[in-house]
This record gives sequence, structure tokens and C-alpha cells, in this order.
Amino acid sequence: MSSLKTAPALQACRECGAGAPADAHFCPQCTRILPLGRPVDYFQFLGLPRKLGVEAADLERRFRELSRQFHPDYFYNASAQERRASLERASYLNDAYRTLKQPAGRVEYLLQIEGLAAVNPQEASKQVPPELLQEVFALNEELDEIRELRSSGAPADEVRARLTRARVPIEQKRVEHAARLEALSQQWDALAETAPAAERQAVLTALRDRMLERSYINNLLAGIERELEK
Repeated sequence: MSSLKTAPALQACRECGAGAPADAHFCPQCTRILPLGRPVDYFQFLGLPRKLGVEAADLERRFRELSRQFHPDYFYNASAQERRASLERASYLNDAYRTLKQPAGRVEYLLQIEGLAAVNPQEASKQVPPELLQEVFALNEELDEIRELRSSGAPADEVRARLTRARVPIEQKRVEHAARLEALSQQWDALAETAPAAERQAVLTALRDRMLERSYINNLLAGIERELEK
């Protein structure tokens, strides 16, 4: 795993045979659009550093500019190879934009390309993060009491009020967690390009743990919402 800058790999233009940087979209010699081949990561594809602090306006601008460059209308009379390249790059661009647009998506993708994939939602629902054990225990007890209350024929307003109160500490936990995730994201951005691998690894591991907590907190809130809908 490494985020340190290295000499860019080259790709060959199939039209003129010239070499182009791996993150180039068009050949610097003949200006033809390059086939996607083995794509670079989403950050590099959009010309961004591998950092989590992405300005929404800047991301949108880059997306729009590349969307215009790759638009199939510009390649209507081009060769079949160029038309295919424009479609491939446009599709990859859309995937990159959707992934990097949301902060959580950026963290999950960063963990993936740094070789430390986040726990998927199914696994997260089965693993209770130690930091949340007390809240999970208290909430499950409260939900059991609320279900018994509903079964006994208690007024709907009373049940709803209990559920609303039960949601408060979990919502607070979500807010606290979001703040910790943001702090870790800033820490990664400060270390990403210059820090030793061990320091970066420690931050990535912490980010993965926070994403597990995020998944579990969301599952808890979703459980309360399901009870509210009954």
C-alpha cells in the first residue's frame, strides 16, 4: 500500500503508437481519445489527489468538463474504436462521480483501493462494535418493552413517544461518530502523500472501524424507523 507519488505509468495510443500517461484521456501526440484499458483509480481519473476532502463544486466542474469531452456526439463520425473509447470513459466517469460525490462513498472507495476494504453492510449488521455494545443492549431492551406495550393495546401516541425517545441517544451517537469520521478524514489528507506507510495504515484502519460503526448505527436507526411505521 502506498499513496506516495511515483512516476506515472504509460499507455500506448492505438492510433499513432505514442506513449501517454496512464491518467491521460487523450493522446498528447495525435489528440485522439485513448481506450480505457486498465483504468486508473477514480481520484486520478478525475485529476484529484487521493484525499477525502473534495470540494463539491470542484468535483462537479471536473465531471462536467470531462462529460463534454467524452460525449458520444463528438465521436459520431469517428472510428468504431474511438466511439467505443468515448462510451467506456463516459461510463467510468459516471461511476467515479457517483462514488466520490458522497463523503462515505469516498471513504469506502479509499479503503478499497488502499487494500483495506470496508466491511459490507451484511457483515456489519452481524458485528457489534465494542464501543456501541452498551447502546445496543439498552436499545434492544427498550424495543422489547415497546413491543410488549404495543401488544398490550397501548395508545399509538404513547408507543410513538417511546420510540422517539429511544432514537435520541442513537442519533446523538450518529452525530458524534460523524465528527470522528471527519477528523480522521482530515488526518488522512494531512498524511496521505508524505507520511510513512505505518502511519497511513493506522489511519486507514481507524477509518475502517468508523465505517463499521456507521453501518451499525444506521442499522439501529433503521430498526427504530421500522417500528415507527407499524
